Amino acid sequence: MAQWQEVQLLEKAYLEKVHELYSEDHLPMEVRQYLAPWLEDQDWSRAAEPHSAEAHMLFHTLLALLDDQYSRFGTRTEDFVLKHNLRKSKLNLQAKYQECPEQLANVIANLLREEKAILNRGLAAQQAAAQPTSSAPMETDRQQKIERRLVETRAAVQELDREVRHLEELQDTFDFRYKMHRMVANGAPASPELARQTEQLQAMLNNLDRSRKDVLARAQELLGRCETLRDFLLEELAEWKERQRRACLGAACDTSLSHLQTWFTAAAEVLFQLWHILRALGDQHAKLTYLHDPLETQRPLLESRLQEHLSCLLRSAFVVEIQPIMPFPNQRPLVLKTGSKFSVRARLLVKLQDRSHRLEAKIILDQHPPDVKGFRKFNILTSTSKTLVQDDPQMEGLVCDFRHISLKDQRAGASGKGSKGASEGLPAVTEELHLITFTLDYKYQDLVLELQTSTLPVVIISSNSQFSSAWASVLWFNMLSPDPKNQLFFSAPPAASWAQLAQVLSWQFSVATKRGLDEDQLHMLAEKLFGLEATPASTLTWARFAKDNPPVFSFWTWLDGILSLIQEHLAQLWKDGHIMGFVSRKRERQLLKRKQMGTFLLRFSESSRDGGITCSWVEPGEKGQPKVRSVEPYTKVELKSLELPDIIHDYQLVAAENIPENPLKFLYPSTPRDEAFGKYYTERREVDLLEQKKYLNQRLIRVSSRQPSEPWLPEGMVEASPAAAGPGPDPLEVLELGTDQLELGASGLEVLEALEQELDLMRFDSAGSNMLRGGDPYLPLPDDVPPPVLPGNTLFLGANDFPPLQVDSKDFQ
Repeated sequence: MAQWQEVQLLEKAYLEKVHELYSEDHLPMEVRQYLAPWLEDQDWSRAAEPHSAEAHMLFHTLLALLDDQYSRFGTRTEDFVLKHNLRKSKLNLQAKYQECPEQLANVIANLLREEKAILNRGLAAQQAAAQPTSSAPMETDRQQKIERRLVETRAAVQELDREVRHLEELQDTFDFRYKMHRMVANGAPASPELARQTEQLQAMLNNLDRSRKDVLARAQELLGRCETLRDFLLEELAEWKERQRRACLGAACDTSLSHLQTWFTAAAEVLFQLWHILRALGDQHAKLTYLHDPLETQRPLLESRLQEHLSCLLRSAFVVEIQPIMPFPNQRPLVLKTGSKFSVRARLLVKLQDRSHRLEAKIILDQHPPDVKGFRKFNILTSTSKTLVQDDPQMEGLVCDFRHISLKDQRAGASGKGSKGASEGLPAVTEELHLITFTLDYKYQDLVLELQTSTLPVVIISSNSQFSSAWASVLWFNMLSPDPKNQLFFSAPPAASWAQLAQVLSWQFSVATKRGLDEDQLHMLAEKLFGLEATPASTLTWARFAKDNPPVFSFWTWLDGILSLIQEHLAQLWKDGHIMGFVSRKRERQLLKRKQMGTFLLRFSESSRDGGITCSWVEPGEKGQPKVRSVEPYTKVELKSLELPDIIHDYQLVAAENIPENPLKFLYPSTPRDEAFGKYYTERREVDLLEQKKYLNQRLIRVSSRQPSEPWLPEGMVEASPAAAGPGPDPLEVLELGTDQLELGASGLEVLEALEQELDLMRFDSAGSNMLRGGDPYLPLPDDVPPPVLPGNTLFLGANDFPPLQVDSKDFQ
């Protein structure tokens, strides 16, 4: 880049110093502006020597160039002032330095030297401000090559530009002398002088021809460097698109476009400057041509090749920066619901814009829909065109931001049910892929192109119940499809290896819960899918992954239910690592039996469709052998009313000695329960009796039907009826704190106070508790089960100084 061009890019503080430098009337700034390349190419220090003939020659050349620049101005009104100022500058220079051109040479040499010093200081300040921090990511080898190639091509195109201007001077000199020679030789007799002039003109023409060939050879070499640079940029862009694709699935990837935008813009600037150079060579050819002129044959080929590179670069520079996404849930893009708003953004990485031409992008859904029976069509209800604008002051990029777009199914009264399509032999709604395409008519200078880019395929649903299945389709497609535009992918979806799937599943937990899956958890999932022989190469079909077959639900339905349970009720516990989560029953027993009595762990139920969490602990069994016991899974229904940490804190076993005890003492491997969960416990304020009653009304003691003599049953198996089994010897009653309400009778405030003080000593009468086995009397009963008949005897028994609490059927809600 020319020195004067670099100076104009400095920060404001340094530009002020440049203005001060030209505030004196030694050399007008407009002369510096119009003759910048020529002034920088001359050796003014040598011309400033006393009695230098070169100073006179440069002085007269400068005046001639000012005349040439003056003649280029048109007759427009805005050119009038420019012509006046330039004419005034020429007259002032002529009057001041006519007799002493060495003085002008000295002035210009000093100005250029001062300029250079200001430029160096300004560039050093910019580099210091832009110095990357130690945490900045290291540049890859290809990125370093891009930076080096940009520096090389910028320098090469500036040098080529100077050579073309020098070529123009040679051509103008030859043209002038040739015309003068013809005027003199016209009608004049042959003479040795004319012959000598003809030989000189032939030598000048030969020199001009060599210079033209050299310039074209340099242009071709520069174009080859630009091709390599373009290939590097396209490789970098392809990697960015892959990172964006992975980021859509939940991977932590850098999807910033700042570097790519800088590189694409710089590369386009070089190509457009080369475009100008070839056009300038075309103008020279139009003014002067001769037999075997290289400009006539080689320049059109270079222009065609250059236009091809520019078209490729610009078409690649139009990208989808933000894939389609609804405001909620905002962590799962590419799933859109009819009637719901979504947004999408496209960006043009080349920041070159013709100000007289408005860049307007249009959005199209399924520009070329697949020829498939039943493939749905949608209308875009909002505006389908947007003007590209500059959004970020730092990036200064041209973006087209479509917000609040909504879709409507073209079929009247379409329900969009996924099962309906499958039953009629049509593709399921959640396996139907749609493409959103952006089109843009780009114009810059004389180049006009139509640019296009497309989003990743989206799945369009009409009901929130389809969201989980739709997201499964998005995961499977972007994990396995090599073609991001293959809308028929699910006509024959390939199987996924466990190595691929494990990574994507871990990303789902990282995004939704801020904690991914560790190796042990992934190993358990692999064994669940593939058995004990699971390996990274084991494969899973799309049907096994996501196809429900009632009453059996798919792997993804089960896993997404757990994700939802964590997000709504267990987020902090999972993030802090208190939930082991995915552990097989066999592994669970191996882990707990090696630990001290009372050690427990939390794992997810394998039989709950919508997500469930259960607690397993180790206790003394028969003959002193450790025994592992579990509770029925807690689902969203229970956890909505009582948080899991409170359930763990209040969990109790009441033995035959009527002494309640919490069997959950140590969170695996050996963390005391209250140390692990203490910060999650709900604060229980007991300001007055009303607050106490409100607290008690939210608690329920529920009796488990499991007897200590019964074998431990895997989840999913149905236990025998407690009534049929009968009570076992010396039963242990498992007390769970539940969610319904227990209304107290009007026995007086002293009874309520005593009940609160003695709550831990309460137990059900063994005869009265038999009718509670196998069900919860405070939860709604099925329609085909008659309500239980409460016994007439006393329900609660206590110490002698504790008055009995009378409860009858009308006291229960």
